Amino acid sequence: MTTKFAGMLIALLGGHFVACAQTEIRKITATKTNAVFKIDGMLNEPAWKTAPVVGKFIELRPVPFRKEDSANRTEMYILYNNQGVYFGGYCYEKNKDSIATELIGRDNFGNNDFIGVVLDTYLDKINGFEYFVTPLGEQMDAKAIPQDNNGNSEDFSWNSVWQSACKMQPDGWSFEMFLPYSALRFSKKDIQSWGLNIVRRRNKSGQQLFWNPIDPKVNGFLTQEGLLTIPDKISPPVRLSFSPYFSSYVNNYPYNTAGVKNTTNAFNGGMDIKYGINESFTLDATLVPDFGQTQSDNHILNLTPFEVKYNENRTFFTEGTELFNKGNLFYSRRIGAPPIHLNDISGKLDSTQHIVNNPSETKLLNATKISGRNKNKLGIGFFNAVTETMYATIENDKGQKQKIETNPLTNYNILVLDQSLKNNSSVTLVNSNVLRNGKDYDANVTALLFNLYDKKNKWNLYGNGYSSTIFSNTKSTGYKYGAGFGKVSGSFVFSTTVQAIDDKFNPNDLGIQFYNNNINTYIYAGYYFTKPTKWYNRWFNNFNFNYDQLYVPRSFQSVKFNYNTNLQFKNLWWIGLFANASPKGNDFYEPRVAGRFFRTPSYFTIGTFGQSNNAKKYSVVLTAMFGNTNLFNQHEWYFDFTQIMRFNNKISISHYINLDPIRNNIGFPTSNSDNGADGIYNNSTLLFGRRNRMTVENRLNFKYSFNNKSYITMRLRHYMGTVTYKEFFTLNASGNLDAIPAGNNGIKQYISNNHNFDNNYNTFNIDMVYSWRFAPGSEFNVVWKNGINTFERDVVNGYFKNFNNTIVAPQNNSVSVKVLYYIDYLQLRKKK
Repeated sequence: MTTKFAGMLIALLGGHFVACAQTEIRKITATKTNAVFKIDGMLNEPAWKTAPVVGKFIELRPVPFRKEDSANRTEMYILYNNQGVYFGGYCYEKNKDSIATELIGRDNFGNNDFIGVVLDTYLDKINGFEYFVTPLGEQMDAKAIPQDNNGNSEDFSWNSVWQSACKMQPDGWSFEMFLPYSALRFSKKDIQSWGLNIVRRRNKSGQQLFWNPIDPKVNGFLTQEGLLTIPDKISPPVRLSFSPYFSSYVNNYPYNTAGVKNTTNAFNGGMDIKYGINESFTLDATLVPDFGQTQSDNHILNLTPFEVKYNENRTFFTEGTELFNKGNLFYSRRIGAPPIHLNDISGKLDSTQHIVNNPSETKLLNATKISGRNKNKLGIGFFNAVTETMYATIENDKGQKQKIETNPLTNYNILVLDQSLKNNSSVTLVNSNVLRNGKDYDANVTALLFNLYDKKNKWNLYGNGYSSTIFSNTKSTGYKYGAGFGKVSGSFVFSTTVQAIDDKFNPNDLGIQFYNNNINTYIYAGYYFTKPTKWYNRWFNNFNFNYDQLYVPRSFQSVKFNYNTNLQFKNLWWIGLFANASPKGNDFYEPRVAGRFFRTPSYFTIGTFGQSNNAKKYSVVLTAMFGNTNLFNQHEWYFDFTQIMRFNNKISISHYINLDPIRNNIGFPTSNSDNGADGIYNNSTLLFGRRNRMTVENRLNFKYSFNNKSYITMRLRHYMGTVTYKEFFTLNASGNLDAIPAGNNGIKQYISNNHNFDNNYNTFNIDMVYSWRFAPGSEFNVVWKNGINTFERDVVNGYFKNFNNTIVAPQNNSVSVKVLYYIDYLQLRKKK
């Protein structure tokens, strides 16, 4: 279960409803002040006594609509001036030991109580800004954004610069927060009317309370906020900031090759710029960026016909990109991805040449994004990035070197127009372009999306239409379109969607889509018990149905059923059950040849999970599953186990392990289309193999916090994936498997002489980070990264043998130091 606010509000509810159903919303008007504040959490300034009081909080969980206990009450005061808005307050606690505290780092709730402000500055009930503080003074901030077609989600990768402080008191804890207008976005009006809610979590009791009551049966937590009025016209100051950086790297890899250095170093410098074009729109630019300190990817052994989608860890591409994610056309890992001709170089060499250098990533020159929303609630987002021309260096036997282009100078851009409508509805236009210099192809994708709710926020209608065009020697255009309808509020909710993708639709130059030529029909239904009983707090149930067809020619692919149930007990433990089933179908992707398919067998899986009370010092999460497939009696056992130990407020350790053994799995090892030596093969001969698979992932995380601005973390991850083939078959034209005839035939000779299909893949990473936020928006980071990857055809049985072989293999070590300093233009002017 996620510890993020979105997880608490949405994930366990199936993402379909979390909000407040009421006829009267609470309202408050902020008081203007000319006082000078010291943000220290003490509330000593007399001006606080002139502010209106926000109080009488109402519980969302565990008991919806229960009034807060007066001994544990919450009070907040709201003031404003020409620079920003001040929030100060007191979280009373009858028993000081009931306050949950942990130093966990920015944007992590951890095992903490917190108080948070949620502002809907556009009052569109779709987009918002969130600011949280913990009793020990750590900050979290996020953007509240639409979640698919139901409710709200949150983007915690978004960061802004604001001030806060907290102070432990004998009867609770106090806090102060100052949100400068540069940390907010709002339209220009004489009087500002913003949606407002204030949330408090008392983690040890499992309580979550809101100023404006939240009803768990209503869609979207922004849909029924209270109302904050700022009665005077705000004249926001110039919003301009610079974040120059300097970094230094030392890298070591034991090439042990003449002419190649084992140890190299590099020095980098660049800058991020934020400029408020007006009160609503902001320009963000990064010049000569450096992403060398981002967390290592979780590499895996990929046996599927689809690419692996990795998380984006580069801050510039995660902060404030919610507009660009509309329509799922923006996969930022495309920018800086491997050159498009990376793997073509070896085919261009003659017998006298060899590759000296072939960079595996394109270099980003610059990136810019403009985003915001005007007074008519029109959201506009524009993103543009340029990557450098990339070359491979080859050398012949005479020492003569030559460069071959592997990726042209490339421009990526995406434009989004998102119009908010009445009843938290919206319509969106998205266009993305990839333009390559020279003879390589260009790409364009356009999408129109709509998402409509009725006045009572009970029913939802949504739909989309896409077109993609590839411009090369010939123009190829494809289409994607769909629509859905559902009930989004109440104890019972449902939705049904039909999505069609033709065989030419391809958004993958800037987006990511795993397959096309598909029609999917999806039905979701859920029933939720949110009123506590004597033995449980909440109980959620949902059912999912998927029916897939091939678009051209229209053919049946698969039908899948899924059921989930989750229940929270009174002691805050969770338990759940889930089941999946599918009858026989047709897989048109696993053969990896157009027009071919594999007749998939029926299967079922059944599993359970449990989670202890995560407010305790020691907590665990366990998932266990068993699956069986009706072909060769394939069976799969899946386990994952997470344990977290918090020794005190500063030190914690977490451990995650995943075991996934599969026996008698069937899959595609390769194609015989390259023809064997005896010339008997052709493109229609495809091999499939019966195989045993074993996957183990082991992660260990250490954290030590010096204070609320400085901490050190270490993340260790070892992944092992092995595949052992036991038997081979050929795939016939009917999609079934044929045994290879006995005797010394050409196919067996091909398997024996040309390929060993077994896989033994291991990867090991260490990411150790010391981070010090020495001033608002400014950071000093020291990072050590260790990476090892091994791949063998001979399978090594046993996890510990694989681990030992991995850690003694050649490894890449990198130590880097980076300083980023935040400069506010207005503060710079004051100093002058």
